[in-house]
Amino acid sequence: MNGAGGSSGGIGHFFIGLLMMCGGFYMLLNAITVTSQFGMGSRLYGFNAFGSNIGITGGMVLIPFIFGIGLIFYNSKNILAWVLTIGSVTALIFGVISTVKFSLRTMSSFDLIVILVLAVGGIGLFLRSLKKIDSKLS
Repeated sequence: MNGAGGSSGGIGHFFIGLLMMCGGFYMLLNAITVTSQFGMGSRLYGFNAFGSNIGITGGMVLIPFIFGIGLIFYNSKNILAWVLTIGSVTALIFGVISTVKFSLRTMSSFDLIVILVLAVGGIGLFLRSLKKIDSKLS
């Protein structure tokens, strides 16, 4: 009888490893806090020009978007209108994604060790179940 993945590795190791992996990664992802500083007045992009630092805000990105939408409704075959609209939406999406910050919540070293043992140990058992076991060793 074949086990997990068609190998003789064992279905028990497969399910225990899968359960440990799921539990460990759930606890790890649950401990991560995601925040964003995005707002219409917040700086999305910045560059140096003429000896000063110039920042582009979320509201500034919406100005070409508004012109692009107006031009699309006036003449939908206008290439410039589509470039303005798609470029503004793309810049806005990348700006929002670039302002996302991840941080790990405060936890004891025991909590972190349990999370890592579950996640990495689960990966080890899961991969071990997919490996062929030599019949001489069993």
